[in-house]
Amino acid sequence: MELLFNDLSLHGQFHSARDFEESIGRVMEMRALTGRFGRKLHCHRNLVNAQVTPELRMPQVVGALGADTRRALMGWLTKYGPFIEDIREHDGDDYLLAYGDEDVTDTAVGEAAYRRFSSVDRRLVSVSPSTWNFSLVPVAWHNGGSKSIAVENYWERDALQRGLESAPAPMQTWRDLEGIVRTRYTALTFSDDAFEPILHNPFVPGAAKKINQILGVLHELKHSFDAQGRLTNEGQELRDKHFTGEALISDSSDTDKERYRKELTFPNPSNPNEYLFCPMRGKVNTNVPIRVHYHWPIRADAPVYVVYVGRKIATK
Repeated sequence: MELLFNDLSLHGQFHSARDFEESIGRVMEMRALTGRFGRKLHCHRNLVNAQVTPELRMPQVVGALGADTRRALMGWLTKYGPFIEDIREHDGDDYLLAYGDEDVTDTAVGEAAYRRFSSVDRRLVSVSPSTWNFSLVPVAWHNGGSKSIAVENYWERDALQRGLESAPAPMQTWRDLEGIVRTRYTALTFSDDAFEPILHNPFVPGAAKKINQILGVLHELKHSFDAQGRLTNEGQELRDKHFTGEALISDSSDTDKERYRKELTFPNPSNPNEYLFCPMRGKVNTNVPIRVHYHWPIRADAPVYVVYVGRKIATK
């Protein structure tokens, strides 16, 4: 579970800096609570300029806050984060709507909904009082079609604690990652030993999240075919976004395909007497580059085989 502070829940509703200080103090307590459960509360970088009272924005209100509150709040918003922009997956081409015609693109609500469409558990934390003190938050995605999803939202400490207590523990090992993605991404067919290579690497939470993202894209693409086996508009946009240019997912170079053909050839998970050449890979550029190799092309009428998650083969 990942938690995002709902920037839309600050909309100039406070009568004074004193009222705001009491409410933002509760948010800071909730932020500390997430840390005790091994989580982080991400904030939007534009929150530092949010409308707090009908007349005043954040920079004008901060000076009236108590020293401890001011120090903690501004450290979060300007220095330490973590920030939603650093984990953002959707961009301005994704048109997301929350309740009726209110556009929530480029907000925490939009980001949380976008990742929930890919089965990633992202939830919201809102300030109280606010017009956003309700749950679940319905979000519709209009992008060559329309689909809807609901995002869980917390504005009370006790409710957040219950959510944290009931959520699966954060990933701490590669085996945790393997268990999550094998359960979550049912459109993919993993070889039995697909994750064995990465077990030799120290666990890196950021790399685990990126691997999860890559597999989520493959899973989503597999679900983006129409009844005639053609890519939908959503599927084509996934291809354009993640498989072209400086892409998250791309083909190996011709040189690597020639030099490492043997290493890039894997047993077919459905038929051990057959072998698959799998130069296509998702890229995770950490200190030790990691690759996710799978069989291409992805089609409506064939499994998506994921055969290797581990250190970049071309440098081994």
